[in-house]
Amino acid sequence: MIGRFREIHRLDQCMRSEEAQLIAVYGRRRVGKTYLINHFFNGRFDFKVTGLFDQSKEVQLHNFITELNAQSQESHPAPTNWRDAFGMLKEYLSVRLKSDEKVVVFFDEMPWMDTQKSGFISAFEWFWNGWGSSQKSLVVIACGSAASWMKRNIDQNKGGLYNRLTARIYLNPFTLKETEQYLDEKGIIWSRYDIVECYMIMGGIPYYLSKLSPELSYTANIDNLFFRKRAELWDEYTFLYDSLFKNSLNHKRIAEALSEKRSGLTREEIKAKIRMPENGALSDMLDDMEYSGLIRINDIYGKRKKVYQLSDYYSMFYYRFLKDQYGKDEHYWTNTIDNPVRRSWAGLTFESVCKDHIEQIKRKLGISGVLSTVSVWSNNADEKNDGAQIDMLIDRRDRVINVCEIKYSIGEYEIDRDNEMKLRKKIDIFRNMTKTKSALQLTMITTYGVLSNKHSSIVANQVTMDDLFTDEPK
Repeated sequence: MIGRFREIHRLDQCMRSEEAQLIAVYGRRRVGKTYLINHFFNGRFDFKVTGLFDQSKEVQLHNFITELNAQSQESHPAPTNWRDAFGMLKEYLSVRLKSDEKVVVFFDEMPWMDTQKSGFISAFEWFWNGWGSSQKSLVVIACGSAASWMKRNIDQNKGGLYNRLTARIYLNPFTLKETEQYLDEKGIIWSRYDIVECYMIMGGIPYYLSKLSPELSYTANIDNLFFRKRAELWDEYTFLYDSLFKNSLNHKRIAEALSEKRSGLTREEIKAKIRMPENGALSDMLDDMEYSGLIRINDIYGKRKKVYQLSDYYSMFYYRFLKDQYGKDEHYWTNTIDNPVRRSWAGLTFESVCKDHIEQIKRKLGISGVLSTVSVWSNNADEKNDGAQIDMLIDRRDRVINVCEIKYSIGEYEIDRDNEMKLRKKIDIFRNMTKTKSALQLTMITTYGVLSNKHSSIVANQVTMDDLFTDEPK
């Protein structure tokens, strides 16, 4: 098992509790939720059922009773509704609970069981509130990739399950360090530069990483998995969104709109771009996508407005390279190793990698214990002021702001005279426009560091690619 120390510790706490446990486990699709639960419990469940994608209530009920009959070695009649189904489960578990051992029930992909007007949630509420919550040895795990459904129906339920959850476990993708460890376990020994670029395509999603072959180079692996005809991961995009959201068309439109402006869009800009009507639906969809790990919400320094940014690496890669490339060149990634479009993509996507490793950056800067906020900032050019954009700001309680400039390069980044003047001007514009009284420190975040020369003294702090690979505290 790579990583997952906090999650395993939390599950262990639940198993040692003397009270009934209702545990929600959620996270992005393919992030390893089922693997974590199966690994922790060693596949030993008193009852386990997995919801079926895009199937009717009748099919879900048939699947449920088939699993119950197989695992109980009894012959329950087919239920016609969920309340009857949970009644049968209650009878079966009552016998198991007579021993002193914990009884574990695992509902995998629970959101898929809740088909339209199925009555699933009300039946589950009846099962848990009327009986399950009083069974001290009972542990029920509700797991699902549709994080927005999990949030509304389990985690933040306003009805019968309100405040009933005993533990919530959100599974994040692997960090760069965990990705490196995972690849080592598979016998894949790549440079950290290649690992970072692979991360910019797959993120730290274990399922995607599991498809990589130790027999192929990094570029050959990407060609094999994404660009050859009928490649394994080429059409992942459609299933990813359809499995997360019941009506995914508008979610895809939002993702596409955000892919066209990597610095992000405000809510008003998104609404205008996809022509959404004036109602609360857009806010709900943005919340759903943020909760599902597909988008990031960035604070704008000095303003109340937020900027929404596409943060799912697969989605970013899909819109930039896969959507219009399928079948055109089965060796596209190998053949475009020095393509300007690819270099531009890498530079922008490296910013996302840095934002996903902000804790590692703070540790390198020695400010882990300092209260701070992370934001972005930009200023459009007009008659009075020049335009400027800052990749990332770390505003610290000690009245220091790290002005982060993020650069992705194949060697040490060289600051020449023109670069130095641009950086000084950018910082000056930021100070004048925001009227900040904090000390400003230029922080360069690069792959291999900044080349030391007579212009590099402008840099107060440096963070390199290797610093992003440091272990998180356990």
